[in-house]
Order: sequence, then structure tokens, then C-alpha cells
Amino acid sequence: MSAFFTQNSCQIFPLGDTALTIEFGNEISPELNDKAVKLAQYFEENRFAGLIETVPAYCSVSLFYDVFAVRKKFSEFPTAFEAVKYLAAKALQNLVQTENNAPRLIEIPVNFSEDFALDLEFIASQNNLTKQKVIKIFTAKTYRVFMLGFLPAFAYMGEVDERIAAPRKQSPRLIVPRGSVGIAGKQTGIYPFDSPGGWQIIGRTDFELFTPNAENPCALQAGDLVKFYASNK
Repeated sequence: MSAFFTQNSCQIFPLGDTALTIEFGNEISPELNDKAVKLAQYFEENRFAGLIETVPAYCSVSLFYDVFAVRKKFSEFPTAFEAVKYLAAKALQNLVQTENNAPRLIEIPVNFSEDFALDLEFIASQNNLTKQKVIKIFTAKTYRVFMLGFLPAFAYMGEVDERIAAPRKQSPRLIVPRGSVGIAGKQTGIYPFDSPGGWQIIGRTDFELFTPNAENPCALQAGDLVKFYASNK
């Protein structure tokens, strides 16, 4: 089997004093995101002393670590960063192309009624479509979860069909209701809590995104696939 990716195909750099990032590119790409997710999974399954958390993003993985634990375990390196960089480079060399497990497919109901679809009319008007056409286009696609961020369990998903892409609001709302489904550019996402936000809201779901006391508190994970469907609930 050939190497899945090598150190030459990415950049490795510090993220502050207690983290390191492996970056595979700078674009929204399922292929690059696959690499980020696969490497994050590798470190979750092959944890090193001092590793705190792996955070996959669109095209990168950040490794957060305890400096003192890393220095104690890998004292032959001049710094904790150099030790973790070595482990990252070794993982890149050893990780080979294998059959990926089939991603999870999660189906999520969305209520597109007027009370919940606060910006559906704007998106329709912006793109010279009817509101029903926007809904049909939106629910026709299967979206990939590229990363979690902004808020706990907020999943950045894409890519939205360019026919219904829409810019962020010029003035963000002070409160976006929990469960609101929004579009920003060619991304879509669900607000897990009431919070400020500038995405264009097209509906709302009662799907539970965050369960703090669960073993896996975030319902969606990077690499998952999401299919939305219209519901009157």
C-alpha cells in the first residue's frame, strides 16, 4: 500500500504554546477533509502521553496537548512542540490508504413554516426562486459535516447548492433561536443554543445536537453525512 499522505504534502506549525496544527490545504474539499478526519481518528485511537484533544477542521487537524506531560514522556526532544511534531510526522508516514468506514447518515427534520423560516423569503428573492423551490433544492442534497466550531456541537456542513447560496446578514441577530437551520455562503448549519448569529435562517429543527452528560455529547461529528427533510413538527 502507498502512503496516504506525507509530511511534504502538508504544513505542520504551532498553534500557541499548547497545540500543533497539521494543514493539508486551504479550501473546502471533501478529499482534504477526509485526510483531516482520518488523522484525527488515528490519534484518538493511538493516543500519546499528554494528548488532550484532537480537533479536525475543514482541511487541518489541531492537536492540543499538556506541555509538561509531553516533556516528561519525550524528554529527548528540546521542546514539547518538537516532540508532537515528530509524532505527527511519524503518523503521516505510517498512515496508509485503507478502506474508510462508511460515514454515518443522519436524517434531520426541518420545519420550514413562516414562523421559523425567518430569512427564507430573502433567500428566494435573492436567487429569483420561490420559497418552495428553495426548500426543494435544500432538501435534495446530502451535506457533509466538515467540522465543529463557533458553539459546542455547531456543525459546519456543505456544500449548499449555488442556486440557494446566500451571504451572511449585514447585521447579525442578537438572538437566533435554538434549532435554527441557516445558510451562509455555501455552508449550512444548525444553532444548538439560543445565541447571536448572522446566518440566513430557513427553518428550525427539534433535533437534539448537544447532550452535555452523554459519552459523546455532540450528535454530529466531522465526516458525518446529513440529510434534511421537511416536517411540520
